[in-house]
Parts: sequence; structure tokens; C-alpha cells
Amino acid sequence: MRAHLVYAHPEPKSFCAAMKDTAVTALAEAGHEVTISDLYAERFNPVASGADFVMRRDPRYLSYALEQRRAIEWDTLAPDITREVERVLAADLLFLVFPVFWFSMPAILKGWVDRVFLSGMFYGGRRFYGRGHLVGRRAGIVASMGAREHMFGLKAIHGEIEPMFRHLTRGTLGYVGYNVLEPFWAFHVPYISDEERRRDLDRLRQHLAKLDSLPVLPVPDLSGYDAQCRILFAGDMREP
Repeated sequence: MRAHLVYAHPEPKSFCAAMKDTAVTALAEAGHEVTISDLYAERFNPVASGADFVMRRDPRYLSYALEQRRAIEWDTLAPDITREVERVLAADLLFLVFPVFWFSMPAILKGWVDRVFLSGMFYGGRRFYGRGHLVGRRAGIVASMGAREHMFGLKAIHGEIEPMFRHLTRGTLGYVGYNVLEPFWAFHVPYISDEERRRDLDRLRQHLAKLDSLPVLPVPDLSGYDAQCRILFAGDMREP
């Protein structure tokens, strides 16, 4: 099985880098073929623009999603986008490895999604969630943060962590069809001891060793919605 890691941290000696290295080793030892997009090291351009297309459908007005669709048809995507799309499509497993910035992912990773998850290929029309292009594949999050674990929960100061990242787990990965695995979180990383960091890396190894049994986050079942995505009946959520 092929696994692709998209790694987004500017410091090669960071704990996030250690998580990336741990994931590569654990997946390889489990028999997976592993590839990596190191966004900072590769100087990936996160800014979506008209320059992403060698030839434009409409050079006077940029409708980015429509240009993506035409670029697929004409084979006129910028080379760095083509490279990343090929990496993603070659993989059965996708992992995003990043530090949490402002309850979200770093801008360079968000830009990677904007430019790589192509309209007309990864999704389009009613081809999303259980009908998205990447149905049957799995994706996961491996992330570090400064906040403490007890800061997240129903009545905790930051609230529940799952809704906070639903824009990524459901609105991005789930939207294009992935079965999204339960995320791995490393808490309070800048302030804990080296021994505690080693325990977190051990937890990550155990997490990756359980890929086939990890919970999968729910997404809507489109059979419960009409052609305009209006709900037909209650209980629209499923556990894939």
C-alpha cells in the first residue's frame, strides 16, 4: 500500500519533524511505500492565482475552479500542481503532518489544498463525500500544538476539538471522498520534557499500527438528500 505524507513545518529540528520521521519509519516498517511532500523544503507556492494555468480558458476574468476544470482537460496545470496531484492520486493513504496555527493548519498547507484538490477531478457537481473521487482511500491528521489536552472538551475552555477541525476533516478530506481516520494530536509540545515527547512519538507509532481499526469520522450520506442537497429524512449521518 502507498502512503503519502504532506508535511508543513518550517523548522527541520522541530517535534513536528520528529513526528513526520516517526510516521515514515512506522509506515515503511509496516510494509507501506512512503512518499513525502515537504512543503517548506520544496518551497511550495501556496498562493492560488492565474499563474497556476499555462493556458487560460478566460484570460480576462479568473474563475479559479472553472480554470482548474479546463486545465485538466487541456493538460495545462502548472508543473508543481501536476506533481502534487500525481503524488496524491498514487497513494492509498494520505497523512497531513503539521503544527496547529490558530486552531487550524498553516497557510502553506491550506494553499496546498487550494491548488491541488482540483475541481472537476477530486470533486464536482454531486461528486463529493461518499461520491468523491477519492472514495475507498484513507486520510489522517498528525498534528502538534501548544495547548494542553484538558483545554478541549464539551465544557473545556476551547470547546470540543473535533468541530474545530471539521473544516479539514469533513469539509476537505471527507468532501473529496476519503475515509478520514481519527486524528492524532500531540498536546503542549513546546513546554513538555523530552521524555514526554518520546512518549508522544511512541503513541504515534501505536496509532499508525492500528490503521485498520482506527475509528472513521462520519460524513453525510448523500442518499438522504435531494438533488439540491436538501435533507429528505432525519438521521442523515453515517459511520463509514
